[in-house]
Amino acid sequence: MTHSYPDATSIAASVRGREVTAKAVVAAALARIADQNETFNCFTTVIAEKALEDAEAIDGAIATGKDPGPLAGVPFGVKDLFDIAGITTLAGSKINAENPPATRDATLITRLKQAGAVLVGAQNMDEYAYGFVTENSHYGPSRNPHDPDRITGGSSGGSVAAVASGMVPFSLGSDTNGSIRVPSALCGIFGLKPTYGRLSRARTYPFVHSLDHLGPFARSVRDVALVFDILQGPDPDDPACTKRPPEPSLPELSEGIEGLRIAVADDYFIQGAESAVVEGLETVAAALGATQRVVIPESHRARAAAFLITASEGSNLHLENLRKRPQDFDPATRDRFLAGALIPATWYIQAQRFRRWYRDRVRELFQQVDIILAPTTPCPAPLIGQKTMKLGDEEVLLRPNIGMYTQPLSFVGLPIISVPVQRAGQLPVGVQIIAAPYNEAKVLRVAAYLEMKGIVSAPVPQ
Repeated sequence: MTHSYPDATSIAASVRGREVTAKAVVAAALARIADQNETFNCFTTVIAEKALEDAEAIDGAIATGKDPGPLAGVPFGVKDLFDIAGITTLAGSKINAENPPATRDATLITRLKQAGAVLVGAQNMDEYAYGFVTENSHYGPSRNPHDPDRITGGSSGGSVAAVASGMVPFSLGSDTNGSIRVPSALCGIFGLKPTYGRLSRARTYPFVHSLDHLGPFARSVRDVALVFDILQGPDPDDPACTKRPPEPSLPELSEGIEGLRIAVADDYFIQGAESAVVEGLETVAAALGATQRVVIPESHRARAAAFLITASEGSNLHLENLRKRPQDFDPATRDRFLAGALIPATWYIQAQRFRRWYRDRVRELFQQVDIILAPTTPCPAPLIGQKTMKLGDEEVLLRPNIGMYTQPLSFVGLPIISVPVQRAGQLPVGVQIIAAPYNEAKVLRVAAYLEMKGIVSAPVPQ
């Protein structure tokens, strides 16, 4: 049983057309959060009073004939590593709770507010974004709306579950090795990881500077495109942010797939996948007429190099606290940071050299094809507390392996959307739609085509 909630695009149209007030929309979202957050544990902070004030200001602007913006009155949440003025940025940690409140909003929050969206709170995550499960030892696990005994995936689990459960129509999260795409797949919604440097990371708590991306989650492709387009644009406050002008994706959504060369990633990208995941991939490939298979070479090495860079750069940020107060970390995070702190510099340098080589090989592949399809995760959502998973016949640790298909791709910063394949009475699975850098419009076009054909969708489970 699923339930239909309006998406952000519809809500904004209703508010702009005065069919409903922004205040009523935001109050309804806050009521849903109050009702459901105890079950799903998505929000660590709810900013109800400020949200209602912001909504009233939008209604006031509409009453005086001002343009309230393309996201007028739409409530949203952000992963708790985005700075929210007046709130302490926890980044899923106990240690950060001692920090003073942020003085300014993150750039992406500012852009959304300027477009009329209303921020309602900060969302649960793995500590310091180091994880794929959102089983946080300080703030508790976020729970999957398709089955509350199962993980949301991570590290953006609270942000994804808030969208999947219908609390808010969209959220923002981050993706270093797969933290936008993995939870999107496990919770059955759309999640876009843009090209590295495409969206500003200014005033967000970093994890791995050379791998961190930010991006949106939503239950419709047009919402993902609308939000992505609003977020685009250079930002001098983030040195990694591209100076390329915005390239709107929304106008291209209806262009279909004609002329696109679409292939399926073979070899590494289907090894160990459960049959449900392979079937989801084949369903999407068939709908797109994709018969060509391609091999992205040395992906297992790309994943190994990504592990090294992540552990090395990630631990470097926290060395002082690892020395002074190791007991205040989430044990799972602490142990990986400690291991990362011991990685020799030569290994890190070698991993970055390999990264350049791998990036060039992948770019060569995109001279032959426009889009590559791959599974998002090797399995549907595992149980909360589950330590191991099956990869083919092999029993492996869950936490490092649930992102095996996402990690080699964020490693070279490609734009990717994970699209949800729903299965009646069963857990959803995700498929990655991958393109060359700065081709977000292409991956969104393909996703929109699949959505129009009914192959992918993100209804709220009931």
